[in-house]
Amino acid sequence: MLDIAVSGLLTQERKEFGEGHDLTALAQQHGIKVFASLEELPECDVLYSVQYHKILKAEHIARARQLAVNLHMAPLPEYRGSNQFSFAIMDGKKEFGTTIHRMDNRIDHGDILFQKRFPIPENCWVDQLYRLTYEASVRLFCQTLKHVLSGNFVPVPQADLLPRYGTSLHMKNEMETLKQINLSEFPEMIERRIRATSMPGFEPPYCMIGGEKVYFKRGE
Repeated sequence: MLDIAVSGLLTQERKEFGEGHDLTALAQQHGIKVFASLEELPECDVLYSVQYHKILKAEHIARARQLAVNLHMAPLPEYRGSNQFSFAIMDGKKEFGTTIHRMDNRIDHGDILFQKRFPIPENCWVDQLYRLTYEASVRLFCQTLKHVLSGNFVPVPQADLLPRYGTSLHMKNEMETLKQINLSEFPEMIERRIRATSMPGFEPPYCMIGGEKVYFKRGE
């Protein structure tokens, strides 16, 4: 057991997780306060962000007296920002991962505290890579939480890893362009683009024919 008190929770509805993942209901069940906005964040010892949909400003991060960390479901420094699963498939990567890093005022930029990497299966689809990363992230969180809280880690500056891994920063609005299929592309690239953007619950990849969208859907 960890000797800690949870000050509160700030979250958003995540329909893609389905039933059983209502964090607001879980927090209320255990008497944990649910905040409505970042401005309500109290001072605390440790601030832990997991796939939060907004960028925290320096004033928010400063409310953590000891440490503010983020669990980013991608390997760093390669994939900062959003839609990392799709771009890893588009880039033909053979390896992916999940990272816990110190937060600073730049997107997914702070020192790496813990990281877990794993191979990407051949001909992987985006939802498959998401699920593998989700499972690896849960394991990494559980294995390292006590170390994060106690300060038992050795930070690794991302700049030290740039020569080996390189870096990129992707934003949410890039997906609209990524999922537009150009039929004049090489068949291999079309197939890769379809695998990279066919995420259940979101608009499928498509091409334009006669001014209308024609969608590509994965066969049953």
